[in-house]
Amino acid sequence: MPDSVDAAAVRRWCATGLVALRRHEDEINALNVYPVPDGDTGTNLVLTLAAAVDSLTAAAEDRALGAVLRTAARAALLGARGNSGIILAQLFKGLAESLADTETAGGPELARALDHAAKTAYLAVAAPVEGTVLSVGAAAARAANAAVLRVAAGEPVGAASGTGGDGSAGSAGSVGAAGDTVAAVARAAADGARAALARTPEQLPALARAGVVDAGGRGLVVRHGDLVETLIEEAAPEFATRVPTITSRPAAAGRAPGAGRPTGEHRPAEMEREAGSDEFGYEVQYLLDAPAEAVDRLRDVLGRSGDSLVVIGDERTWHVHVHVNDVGAAIEAGIEAGRPSRITVTRFADQIAARQGLALIPQQRERAVVVVCTGAGLGELLTAEGATVLGGTPSTGEILEAIKATGAGRVVVLPNDPNVLATATAAAAEARAVGIRAGVVPTRSPVQALAAMAVRDHHRRFEDDVIAMAEAAARCRSAEVTIASREALTVAGRCQPGDVLAIVDGEVNLIGQDVCQTAVQLLDRMLTAGGELVTLIAGQGAPAELGETLRAHVEGAWPFVEVQCYEGGQPHYPLLVGVE
Repeated sequence: MPDSVDAAAVRRWCATGLVALRRHEDEINALNVYPVPDGDTGTNLVLTLAAAVDSLTAAAEDRALGAVLRTAARAALLGARGNSGIILAQLFKGLAESLADTETAGGPELARALDHAAKTAYLAVAAPVEGTVLSVGAAAARAANAAVLRVAAGEPVGAASGTGGDGSAGSAGSVGAAGDTVAAVARAAADGARAALARTPEQLPALARAGVVDAGGRGLVVRHGDLVETLIEEAAPEFATRVPTITSRPAAAGRAPGAGRPTGEHRPAEMEREAGSDEFGYEVQYLLDAPAEAVDRLRDVLGRSGDSLVVIGDERTWHVHVHVNDVGAAIEAGIEAGRPSRITVTRFADQIAARQGLALIPQQRERAVVVVCTGAGLGELLTAEGATVLGGTPSTGEILEAIKATGAGRVVVLPNDPNVLATATAAAAEARAVGIRAGVVPTRSPVQALAAMAVRDHHRRFEDDVIAMAEAAARCRSAEVTIASREALTVAGRCQPGDVLAIVDGEVNLIGQDVCQTAVQLLDRMLTAGGELVTLIAGQGAPAELGETLRAHVEGAWPFVEVQCYEGGQPHYPLLVGVE
């Protein structure tokens, strides 16, 4: 049994982890909060880790622990797909930063690295949410650090708190003070992750309604099980496969908002959003020389006046970033806290590239748009509008290559899916680092992309054009009609396999039996709140008469509303709807 983690152990961990994630890929994909067969968290994790494994194979000469982790982290970032892939890449980054100058890591070093990785993952999310992979990672880190303390005190160490995450007895072969600290830390982290995964439905009502645990958290449990297997050099399948059985049930009554959140630097918010709102028009950044207690007060002040708040630093020097409307108030808050310097103010989504002497990429044209969407018809429609189209769920690297391939110096990315937003944001940051001014408009649906494309004006400043596109996308209310693939409890009631679901702004709004009838009801509900233009995009499985049925209904019931119908060919969703 090894007494430390070295570069070879990391290589084994990644290789065995890829095998394990592939084995559990379909299971993780099925942990979807909506009864729609489009969950791909497992696939995204597999593809992200595969990129890391490929990079380690190519860099076989690396023998230092820090170098191997840095290689894996960089490859995972560029290969990341979906929010889950971005979080996995951030976990690798945190491990690499913590172990950068370490040849081998013992138990205490491993525990500190897991803790730093969890904090790094939280910083990657603008508004972290409990009941997700973030809280599972934080719980694993806390359990690992607790194991170090117990070993140092000479206490026996088994599971994180004496029992496994499913209430079973702790791991066999408890480790005492004379035993292997690394194994104790790995076992404790695995048990802590499983216990936290079991709590995720209590923290997120959507998980409880769907009767599932968090998919990303489930993937992280598999990863921690692989770590145990790697370090103790024996099969430890109970860590990878044993998870609590969750049945559909309402959220725990009386639970306080945010209960179960980690303490310290994690500081999660209770809003499920991973990007800045277009409610705020300016980005303010500055360095701040101030004591820690003053910075705590500053966080509270800025948190009430804006969003996308990040404050990181040490005991005296801090970097402050926030999106606000009142620029003066944000700077004044910094002056009250200490001494701000290097103050920069830009419009929302105008992240200035830190060129640092890097040459600009040759430009054949001034501006371009990269759009992510699936469906042949949608692709043709957006290409006709002048966009470069990527299908499926592209990785960070694939989006970055598409940005570069446009040959433009200013590029807007439209992700069209909340699960693509994180990778699009990461790709835009990579593009800015090589001199391309890239911005992301956080579109959730292709109908919002069409609205954003319609208001482009190359005569405007690029930053103003990005804002105009974001405003147009935000004014377009989006909805989807799909077919339930399994039984689930939704906010509109319980659905059964084969039921027609109308989803508005991410929530099931209607449950019906017929696609055309449900779509008519959906349009009436959306137009009751107002609207002048309805965009309908028919997908795979749409009835042949759907477009004409809806057009005739709108013309009769809402005579002053214009209707546009397109064949999109998108999977899973027979109909996409936009109302402007």
